[in-house]
Amino acid sequence: MTASEADALRQAAREFFDAVSPSTRIRELMATDAGCDRAVWEQMANELGLHGIAVPEQYGGAGAGLPELAVVFEEMGAALVCAPFFSTVALAVPTLLASGDDTAMRRYLPALVDGSETATVVLNGTLDAWDPAAVSLTARRDGTDYRLTGRADRVLDGHTANVILAVANTENGTSLFAVRTPAEGLGRQPMATLDRTRKVAALSFDGVPATLIGADGGAAAGLEQAYRVAVIAIAAEQVGAAQRCLDMAVTYARERIQFGRSIGSFQAVKHRCADMLVLVEGARSAAEYAAGLPDGDEQAVAASVAKMVCSEAFLEVALDNMRIHGGIGFTWEHDAHLYMRRAKTTQLIFGTPDHHAQRLATLVTSSSP
Repeated sequence: MTASEADALRQAAREFFDAVSPSTRIRELMATDAGCDRAVWEQMANELGLHGIAVPEQYGGAGAGLPELAVVFEEMGAALVCAPFFSTVALAVPTLLASGDDTAMRRYLPALVDGSETATVVLNGTLDAWDPAAVSLTARRDGTDYRLTGRADRVLDGHTANVILAVANTENGTSLFAVRTPAEGLGRQPMATLDRTRKVAALSFDGVPATLIGADGGAAAGLEQAYRVAVIAIAAEQVGAAQRCLDMAVTYARERIQFGRSIGSFQAVKHRCADMLVLVEGARSAAEYAAGLPDGDEQAVAASVAKMVCSEAFLEVALDNMRIHGGIGFTWEHDAHLYMRRAKTTQLIFGTPDHHAQRLATLVTSSSP
């Protein structure tokens, strides 16, 4: 993707999200269980082609890659778009692509690309970092299919997804299964969370019928690959949201008058805004570098660096945005707290900065001669 193509994609996404995701609409949607405007969802899929941007053409997508997808996630993070886009496009789609199961990809991807269905992934049953040793579901064979048992306490958009891709242990090891909803034995309960713009549900599996994707016991490597894509996508989202917080703070600092002058003219505010800019640019560099790498060991290292750097930068910038706004920034009526909530939750999803620092040390040590 050339710089001009990236700019064009960014501009198109920004104009669209600014139009369909103003603050008033965000607050309306986050008060609902579904948390999504179906008409906007279909526009995103069919008019902008965002759902299939990183899906190969034979499955109905545009055939682009992770750099293009990262641009979209930056703009979605900036606008705090309420939709199951992350669970469908950053989780389910990469998981299907990494499975290597052409039959499953042809069965599920076209409907995800055209927006007629949504999907999510149950990894460890929580939103923690991917760990094959922490899989919470088990599967037993039932004729040609399987039955899933167990609980998943935190699943992104788990209560609304049409397809649930669930990781479960069989007697052969870590395996991937697909469940179409509603399904016999499947319980789904939406949960109240800190970030109300991103929906989470608790799922229970009581002998739920499921279809195996890929080889029985052979899913671990593909899941690790898909997990890296999700980590990079959330880092890109954090960059976009952090940039929006910086823009909000600078605009307010110019407009807010105290003692006959704008507060942005005070040295303390200038320095704080400058520090915010440094954090945002550092985070952007880390996320863009990770998104531009092919799958492999170097991408694994860059993904952890990006998640660590972007998580810390976004949270600090979101808090500074509130501080610069003063008392109004801490109120429910102001949007600053919405970004702070997103910053805190994305810091925890798929591994905290401390987790990725430890993961980075392990990856670097294992690759040293």
